[in-house]
Amino acid sequence: MRWAAGLLGLTALAGCGKQQAAPPPPVQAGVLTVHTQPITRTTDLPGRTSSVMIAQVRPQVNGVILKRMFVEGSDVKAGQQLYQIDPAPYQATYDSAVAQLAHAEAELATDQAKAERYKPLAAAQAVSQQDYDDAVAAELEAKADIATAKAAIESAQVNLRYTKVLSPITGTIGASTYTEGALVTDGQTDPLATVTTLDPIYVDVNQPTATLLRLKQELASGQLQAASDGTVPVTLQLEDGSAYTLTGKLEFSQVYADESTGTVMLRAIFANPQHLLLPGMYVHAELVEGVNTQGLLVPQVAVSHNTHGDAVVMVADKDNKVSQRVIQTGPAIGQDWVVNGGLKPGERVVVDNLLNVQPGMTITPVPEDLSAASSGGN
Repeated sequence: MRWAAGLLGLTALAGCGKQQAAPPPPVQAGVLTVHTQPITRTTDLPGRTSSVMIAQVRPQVNGVILKRMFVEGSDVKAGQQLYQIDPAPYQATYDSAVAQLAHAEAELATDQAKAERYKPLAAAQAVSQQDYDDAVAAELEAKADIATAKAAIESAQVNLRYTKVLSPITGTIGASTYTEGALVTDGQTDPLATVTTLDPIYVDVNQPTATLLRLKQELASGQLQAASDGTVPVTLQLEDGSAYTLTGKLEFSQVYADESTGTVMLRAIFANPQHLLLPGMYVHAELVEGVNTQGLLVPQVAVSHNTHGDAVVMVADKDNKVSQRVIQTGPAIGQDWVVNGGLKPGERVVVDNLLNVQPGMTITPVPEDLSAASSGGN
């Protein structure tokens, strides 16, 4: 009896052992079905601001500055007077040229009258032909003197106008490098002041040529679609990390590539009514490349890398069996990666409980939406 009881006990223990070895239930894991959707593609590039127009104010005549007629750092208009150079010597030159013209006109009147009197007398041989020819030549010389005097007047007027130093452009004027009483000369290397246009203002960025070629190919193939009006909007992030409130647009791209850097310069233009942007500032520009109407997104939490450095995801087939898939990722958009290859619309990607999921396993899928997957963890 004792032997039979022991045998029954061993049988019971063996039965318990078989129950513990039963296969565990499939692991539950969140899955996301990827679908095509319009994706706005952007590029973040560092750049610097530059002025649309900048003009160095220099004198065009020699003289002493009598007066400075602007406040440093203020806005000036094109044609506004900035300095007054002593006009006295140029006024004297102008007055002399006017007097020379009057003298030449008087000489012409005398020579014309003499030539008119000599013409019939020369025909009647009352005066010699030589005397008549001399009278005609004197008339022509007087006309030439008048033309010379008029040119001298015009030159004197130009120099007299140049004694008023005007702003060549509209903008903000900087510090004056010369004070009243200073002698300035035509052609000097040092400017009197510099006027800079701050509104609007340029932002210059450099884009890799490889990226530019990719964009052109995608636009040509229809993978990307440009804006209907053909413009490319640009937003800015300032040096302190704050966003510039106004949106600019791409103005043009350089027609040649920089051989040393392999980049192409792009120039955007921004309104700058508050003069918040100053030339030479470092900024980050975000350019809208286009819209991919058939884009695929996958949450960043679902993407890892294999030993070769390739981006991989776990994909569940129709039987809920998991396999590892190498994918090609593009730029990040929020908490997602743009998928350039390796996934097809309708496939299911594991996005949750990834630590407990291995290739070859069969899982119990728990459908998740994109927002939940993007904010979920491993």
